[in-house]
Amino acid sequence: MRIAVLTDIHGNVLALEAVLHDLKQRGGAELTVNLGDSVSGPLWPRETMERLEALALPTVRGNHDRRVAVDPANDEMWASDAYAQERLTVAQRDALFAQPLTLEIAPGVIAFHARPDHDEKYLADTVVDGQLVRAPIAAIQRRLRNLDPAYRIVLCGHSHRGELIRLPDGPVIFNPGSIGCPAYDDETPPAHVSEQGSPHARYGIVTLGETGNPDRFEAIAVDYDHEAAAHQAEQAGRPEWAHALRTGFMPR
Repeated sequence: MRIAVLTDIHGNVLALEAVLHDLKQRGGAELTVNLGDSVSGPLWPRETMERLEALALPTVRGNHDRRVAVDPANDEMWASDAYAQERLTVAQRDALFAQPLTLEIAPGVIAFHARPDHDEKYLADTVVDGQLVRAPIAAIQRRLRNLDPAYRIVLCGHSHRGELIRLPDGPVIFNPGSIGCPAYDDETPPAHVSEQGSPHARYGIVTLGETGNPDRFEAIAVDYDHEAAAHQAEQAGRPEWAHALRTGFMPR
């Protein structure tokens, strides 16, 4: 069974379309799962939401999906969430909030946005010198201590950093990286940045092993018209987003 793993689209419908086209060129997948944070960002939230509604993918709720859905529009609301909220219908916001925190998408495979018990805390990451990096294995194991040991594969997003980690006596964690937002900064203490290092749209394919064959994990980076996305961010008054979309890094 082939599972395509999409996450952290952040309203970048151009990147999403490029990923869907690339997946089709590779023969498609029997199942495609969306790990959340679908629309938040100064790009095309309504168009992205409409595309995803047409696809009707199994989807988990991300932290920004929750914020777009339920946070009041005020001066304290994060700018990307406010931009998306203003452009979605009430029904679309309700649909975002109704998405589950976790999904078992196949026997032994669980999907969630950040952690199985929280949509905003990092699973495989920590902050070192203001940069998001891989957390110590012991810390990751503690964060999954309540996970059912029957799960052999964990699919997650949130950090926008691609990761493939096999925990000792535990599951394989797979984060393919972000489709639509290759870098961001977060002022939540400790303040930090996450950077994929290139403007490519990222997604993954997991092929579940059968009859003794091992599971296979593919992390894929797809080129697309990131300059058009950067221009859209500039038009929305977000030059830091434009820089991230062009380079995969935050402005220094």
